[in-house]
Amino acid sequence: MKLSVQTQSGSVAGELEVKFEVIQDNKGQQAVHDTVVAYRAGMRRGTASTKTMGDVAGTGKKPWRQKGTGRARAGSFASPLWRGGGVTHGPQPRDFSKKVNIKVKKLALRRALSERLKAGDVLIVDDLKLSSPKTKDFVTLLRQLDLSDKTSLFLLGEDNRNASLASRNIPGVAFATGASVITYDLLKYDKLVFTKTGFEQIEARLVKKSF
Repeated sequence: MKLSVQTQSGSVAGELEVKFEVIQDNKGQQAVHDTVVAYRAGMRRGTASTKTMGDVAGTGKKPWRQKGTGRARAGSFASPLWRGGGVTHGPQPRDFSKKVNIKVKKLALRRALSERLKAGDVLIVDDLKLSSPKTKDFVTLLRQLDLSDKTSLFLLGEDNRNASLASRNIPGVAFATGASVITYDLLKYDKLVFTKTGFEQIEARLVKKSF
């Protein structure tokens, strides 16, 4: 598969040959699902907490004697039946993270990028340079690349301070590097905009044996 390379002004600058194997069948669908579920689960803080009877502050004294009062038996002021008492079977802090092995992550990344390539959602620019961190300059860049009405993930070879600062006030724009991007990010945005270096980085991750 060959991809067209543009300048940041939108003109054609050449072609780029895709070096990794683009998935054409249904292979990797479950890997994508497992990877995304694991990522979103890992984002959960898991800090919801309620007090059990043992956590409620107060005396451990029996409220009244067992017999002879005419009232129901009571053994603790912290009873879940009482106002201010403990909570039965309430949530406790927990870890929601799920383990996904390296081969599954790599397959998921290749599947996700393959689908975006086949759908025509990937743009390659030869380089991304802004002389100053001005929002209006980045808006002009989006207009030149026909991305004004779309959410976009820019995948660079390295951090670009001017571009990051210039896009802070523009909703739906994010940055990553080809070496660090994950499957979830490849699926989240309408368009993926790679620099040549950024695309080479993700290619290197997909063609080598270890992830």
